[in-house]
Parts: sequence; C-alpha cells; structure tokens
Amino acid sequence: MTSFKHELVGAVGMPIAENPTGIMQEAAFQACGLQWRYLLFEGGEADLPGIVAGMRAMRFKGANFTIPHKVAILAHLDDISASASLIGAVNTVRVGEDGAWIGENTDGQGFMQALAEAGVDVAGKRITVLGAGGASRAICVELALAGAGAITIVNRSAARAEPLVAIVNDKTDSRAEFVPWQGTIAIDPSTDILVNATSIGLFPSTEKPDIDDDTISADMLVCDVIPNPPDTPFLQMARGRGARTLDGLGMLVWQGAIAFRMWTGQDAPREAMHQALADLFG
Repeated sequence: MTSFKHELVGAVGMPIAENPTGIMQEAAFQACGLQWRYLLFEGGEADLPGIVAGMRAMRFKGANFTIPHKVAILAHLDDISASASLIGAVNTVRVGEDGAWIGENTDGQGFMQALAEAGVDVAGKRITVLGAGGASRAICVELALAGAGAITIVNRSAARAEPLVAIVNDKTDSRAEFVPWQGTIAIDPSTDILVNATSIGLFPSTEKPDIDDDTISADMLVCDVIPNPPDTPFLQMARGRGARTLDGLGMLVWQGAIAFRMWTGQDAPREAMHQALADLFG
C-alpha cells in the first residue's frame, strides 16, 4: 500500500461556510504541487485549549485564528511578533524550527502589500480609517509603522477607538486622533487615503458607510477591506466621485500569501489564490 504524507495547517473560528480562506489556500497548495491540507474547525473559546493541543500533537505547520479568537489565542502561544503585539491580536500562527508557536497578524501586512502593489507609498500621508475593530487595529498599526503622517480614526464608540489612538501615539512616530461617528460623517478634504475597515457592505448587505458622499474627491484613494463583493457600493460611489479605489480582495489574497510563505517557505501563487476567490465570490 502506498501512503501519502500531508502537511497540515488549519483555521479556527468563524462558521466553516463563511470562511473562504480554505478554498484560497487549497488552490495555492495545488498550484505549487504541495501535499498540504488546510482544515477548518469550529469551536468556542472554551474549546481552544483542546484544539491547540491537538494541532500541536499532530504537528500542524501553522494555523489561522479568525473571529472571535484573535485575542483569546494569545494565551496559547509561545511567542508573538512585535507588530502583532502592538495590534493586540493574532490571526496567523507559524511554527518555528524549535516547534514554538509564534503569533503573527497578517491582516495589516496584507493591506500594506495591496497598497504597495497599487504603487501607493503611505509615508507622510493623511489617512482616515472608518471603524476601530480588529481590521482597523491591524491596518492602523501597520500604517503607523510605515510612516503615515496622520491617522484619523472615525468610530461610534470611543471605548474602542481611544486605546487604538493611544497605541499609535505612544508606540510609533505617527500621530492619530479619534473623531466620533455621529450621524453622517464628512471626510476631511485633506485626506489622502480613506479606508472602510468596518463590515458595512459585506454580502448580502448592499449598504455603505454613512458618510457625506460629496466630501469624497478625485484626489483621494478610497479602500474597502470587504472582499465579498469586491466592488462594494462604497467603492462604486467613490469611483463615481472620481476617486481611485482599492478593493478588499487584494488585501485578503495578500494576507493569505504572507501566511503561505510563513508556513511553506515558498512564494505564494497569488494569481491562483485570487482566481479561486474571484470564482467563489462570483
């Protein structure tokens, strides 16, 4: 009998039907001819110790931890990268040569790579970020570490936004401020880059963030972190105002590609990953 050895990585968190990363990573393994499998697991916080113990015992090469486990997983790691420590959340685990589980956060890194691929340098730029949740935290920290000049965080809750502002101001050379999101928000005309880091517009919703559309100008780059649909109502509105746009599909592919490299040591086949998601999202 011929046996086949498969290396394993996995994802823990959101319902399996809502996690497209497995399809993207399986397409990447196939494109590279790797005998790897990406397995999906559902479980609550109380299940994490057992799940992590099982993954360690089976010598998983890495893992993703998605909503709602990006913070809870910190207690089960051996080490954490500097940027993930600032963000205060981990979405990717890589395994060191000594078997140590090391926490990383590829969400913000994926966003930065998508910007770079679009030829955008954030150094000195004025950036407005809508939302202060997990995606916003990752993006704002990476923007600050890359030298963004000023970051305005627009959010309805001060309790979430103010700690993020403090991280940027106390731990980086960039400056951040909190603007309460009360009613329809006007975007500062000096904004170079506007980012929707909320879940508003995620399929099947057809909503867009409550901003004054007339304050969007052709001088802005408007970004959305939502990958499904890639062309959100928010981006459609921004293009109608003459702004350049960047969708969330590129960010999702890049964060997956970064994780792929961490796990396999190989460059990710991003075209195959992008196509798998494009097919999935239609």
